[in-house]
Amino acid sequence: MGKKAGSPRKHHLIEYANGPSLEEINGTVEVPKGKGFMKTLFMYSGPGALVAVGYMDPGNWSTSITGGQNFQYMLISVILMSSLIAMLLQYMAAKLGIVSQMDLAQATRARTGKALGIILWILTELAIMATDIAEVIGAAIALYLLFHIPLVIAVFLTVFDVLLLLLLTKIGFRKIEAIVVCLILVILVVFLYQVALSSPDWGGVLKGFIPTGETFASSPSVGGMTPISGALGIIGATVMPHNLYLHSAVSQTRKIDHDDEEDVARTVRFSTWDSNIQLSIAFVVNSLLLIMGVAVFKSGAVKDPSFFGLFQALSDSSALSNGVLIAVAKSGILSILFAVALLASGQNSTITGTLTGQVIMEGFVHMKMPLWARRLVTRLISVIPVLICVSMTSNESPIKQHEAINTLMNNSQVFLAFALPFSMLPLLMLTNSDVEMHGRFKNALWVKVLGWISVIALTYLNMKGLPGSIEAFFGDNATKAQLALADNIAYVLIVCIIALLVWTMVDLYRGDKRLKELHNARAND
Repeated sequence: MGKKAGSPRKHHLIEYANGPSLEEINGTVEVPKGKGFMKTLFMYSGPGALVAVGYMDPGNWSTSITGGQNFQYMLISVILMSSLIAMLLQYMAAKLGIVSQMDLAQATRARTGKALGIILWILTELAIMATDIAEVIGAAIALYLLFHIPLVIAVFLTVFDVLLLLLLTKIGFRKIEAIVVCLILVILVVFLYQVALSSPDWGGVLKGFIPTGETFASSPSVGGMTPISGALGIIGATVMPHNLYLHSAVSQTRKIDHDDEEDVARTVRFSTWDSNIQLSIAFVVNSLLLIMGVAVFKSGAVKDPSFFGLFQALSDSSALSNGVLIAVAKSGILSILFAVALLASGQNSTITGTLTGQVIMEGFVHMKMPLWARRLVTRLISVIPVLICVSMTSNESPIKQHEAINTLMNNSQVFLAFALPFSMLPLLMLTNSDVEMHGRFKNALWVKVLGWISVIALTYLNMKGLPGSIEAFFGDNATKAQLALADNIAYVLIVCIIALLVWTMVDLYRGDKRLKELHNARAND
């Protein structure tokens, strides 16, 4: 479907935008033709890494490690299932961008009314800010642990990563991809090293990959976590809505001939390879995090599941599981490497979160602002709840402060559960569309079936976990009245989500039908 190019107004902070997705980098990366598989794959590699970052950000860490501490290897099957679903969704997102030359936000907005477009934009912005809170917390704690910078100052320092982003925008998109890949490798090597030292029970790990009825059971409760709540935490932290918007945009950075169907098909194929390889690395990282919870620490040894507690436990010989780990931990290297990986994770997410914010702002409401300005605004907003949390607990014991910050990070995932269906559902409907997919690139039957199962299952599980997420806002000692209020709020939200989903489905269906009729009319002229 064609789009009229907008005429941006110069010298304004906010400008009108209705052109190609991420116009400055769209179609800027040359790819070879007639080369071998590996060389071609190398040139297409990069967008998958930007997407994979969201699957291993600070929000994933505590859920995976605590899940391992509480239930051994049982929840590793949830990581596997989440990763496979992620591969399916990201494949569809990349295909949408490559074939239609529109990102998910643009394609959705082309079929929906202005009011729904604004609502979907706000929902996705909230999801990005919720993710940003986890990044602020992760980066600030890493700065505190590595350089002993007071936490409040460290939180403010995270705002200045906008300068890093400003620098990166000047060096070219291919170099940004390379930096992201290097940071991912840092994270991967750190956890491979720590798990290798721990000599885990690999038989138990393999057994854990097979889901059972106990995986999603509501009992037993260990440390306030049940298997179902642990599984929902992993799912909520793994499959994030903004990644679908991001992938549909950055998959368009490669220069291809859209009049050549074979060139389009090749780009879809190699982009899928890139995405699946990078998401496999994310799967390994998340699995290593859970294995750390089981094999690196003694069972039940981590009383403080926050990043502070994990850092401390990695240098505490009484918390570690074997002699080799204890010997290495005495040098302080285990805890330092953990903090370095945490900082790398936060910086990676900074890059991708900002790009996604620009994608949805341009796509849903046709507004554009410089990346540095956008980053500054969203980061300052995200910093506010963290500063409030730190100041309110300043007179409490360190453990209470850590618990409050960890709770804030976990509670921020509520918006992710709320926003997820509104990116998955349009993605599935759009990649089933004749208008956008031109017949050949429509989803195969098995993709449609697995796609609908994934959308329905993830939406159901997120809605099922919503009451518990709302209850968590009232703390561990909530009264019956507070729990009842939390449940009522959750049920109202669930009704609103279902109503908004129905509205979205109807609008998308009508919009697609209208565009199909217009397309057929033009073809007959």
